[in-house]
Amino acid sequence: MTTTRSFRRLDHTAPTFRVAIATDSDREGIYRIRHAVYASELHQHQENHEGRLVDPLDGFNHYLCVWHHGELAGFVSMTPPGPDRYSIDNYFSRAELPFPCDGHLFEVRILTVLPSARGSKAALLLMYAALRWVEARGGTRIAAIGRREVLGLYAKAGLRGTGQCVQSGKVEFELLHATTEELRGRADQFAQLLDRLEAATHWDLDVDFRRPAACFHGGSFFKAVGEDFARLDRHHAIINADVLDAWFPPSPRVLDALQSHLPWLLRTSPPTAAAGLVDAIAAARGVLPGNILPGAGSSDLIFRALRHWLDRSSRVLIMDPTYGEYGHVLERVIGCAVDRLTLSASDGYGVPMDRLSTALGRGYDLVVLVNPNSPTGRHLPRVALEQVLDTVPAKTRIWIDETYLDYVGAAESLESRAAMSDNLIVCKSMSKVYALSGVRVAYLCAAPQQLEALRAITPPWGVGLPAQVAAVNALKDPDYYAARMDETHTLRENLAGELKSLGWEVLPGCANFLLIHLPASGPTAAELVRRCQESGLFIRDASTMSRQFGSRVVRVAVKDAATHRRMVSIIRAVLTGAGAAPPASESG
Repeated sequence: MTTTRSFRRLDHTAPTFRVAIATDSDREGIYRIRHAVYASELHQHQENHEGRLVDPLDGFNHYLCVWHHGELAGFVSMTPPGPDRYSIDNYFSRAELPFPCDGHLFEVRILTVLPSARGSKAALLLMYAALRWVEARGGTRIAAIGRREVLGLYAKAGLRGTGQCVQSGKVEFELLHATTEELRGRADQFAQLLDRLEAATHWDLDVDFRRPAACFHGGSFFKAVGEDFARLDRHHAIINADVLDAWFPPSPRVLDALQSHLPWLLRTSPPTAAAGLVDAIAAARGVLPGNILPGAGSSDLIFRALRHWLDRSSRVLIMDPTYGEYGHVLERVIGCAVDRLTLSASDGYGVPMDRLSTALGRGYDLVVLVNPNSPTGRHLPRVALEQVLDTVPAKTRIWIDETYLDYVGAAESLESRAAMSDNLIVCKSMSKVYALSGVRVAYLCAAPQQLEALRAITPPWGVGLPAQVAAVNALKDPDYYAARMDETHTLRENLAGELKSLGWEVLPGCANFLLIHLPASGPTAAELVRRCQESGLFIRDASTMSRQFGSRVVRVAVKDAATHRRMVSIIRAVLTGAGAAPPASESG
């Protein structure tokens, strides 16, 4: 089996370091250490008979401390934004500062490591803790005045000098600063060191050691519409082919129900547990209501279920490429050990059943299959998939995302099997097939015992009333959506032909999108995306969707025929270097 391990396992030995905010009793020790270092040792301040050093900033600053094998090893003072409350105000007027002094500037000061810990990683750990503390609080810049003797340490962390120096007692300082994004970029260059520090540290701060990372999706088009919703009519001027929203409107039944009762639907609380929606889904899928757990879109269910079932000790298998939300939640939110079963471009990204079967026998806690897969558009037939599932160990949960399954036919669904299984869960979004992306409706189908614990952490009113009404009415109009599926297949094949005529390699698919390999002689995916956006066409740069994709893979959503003509016209103009085409207009 060809896999890549993407997350290390933590060593569960006792941590070497501990990082925490100083308590009041800790502060008394800090004040005495400050006197010993900055008065007695460095002669920055006068010694005093109390043997403790404080200043007015101690009334509102915060000390981050690091302990090494149980003994205090060092500390750093964090000064949040405020009028005339930075130590740099003692040496520089704010007009002299070469950076903005606003509500997002934090000052790092008094970085101190005790002599007994100066050969350890305590200083680097303190500086990283300071960055995490500031960026979690919305800080965009850090300022400091650093001793000339240790400027190299600050530079290693990413702070840069200004050339503005000051003298305090016998100590000379230089004014330093950097944005938090610059410091984050620098920290990310030391990923292996941070891995070792994390494994060796009991992290007791109110923010995570790792900065939570957002999963990048498509949807850049909405910036062109305006995220303040002040000019929604702008949507006529753009083509949102970077997301996989339906090209057609919802069923007339859906629109009639919403339009007839919209004021009441907007102001009224929905059924608490979406019982009517659950009954409608169960009836449409031929299962029992106890087999259904609704959610506000598949992302809601992914975050809710996977975080409940898994932890950092869990082992998970996913495909590569596949829908990026899974890798994001598993690796960057939960921190599981994730293996990837690599799908080959030379095989059109088909799933190798022999390798999948072998992998499923390796005792994973969870295996995720998106079927049909996104972004490849490839489908595993039910018969072949069931043969493999028959061999899976009972303790391995199998999560199958069937968001695009209706494009190949309801008979291919594994929902009826999941309803009677101890380890199979089907996740199904109603966004794409039913043209309901804006109201967020999805559900899990599984045996009741698998959903019981998830029901306990499902909030009341999790699916809004307009969404419940829309979904129930959509399920009552299968003929309308079947006709739209047929049209989508025709539209997809026609669009594929047009894009192939550009010299592009268009992979065969079965859903409402196409994956494309761009030729080496033309623009990269990022360049193509940027230039198309200038003419109102938004397509997806797929480079972030797989570790094996290079810089020349894009994904394009299927739209109506008139919009396809406009899309191809814009792309041709971009490829030939012609002037930007006028804004596009979506129909349907």
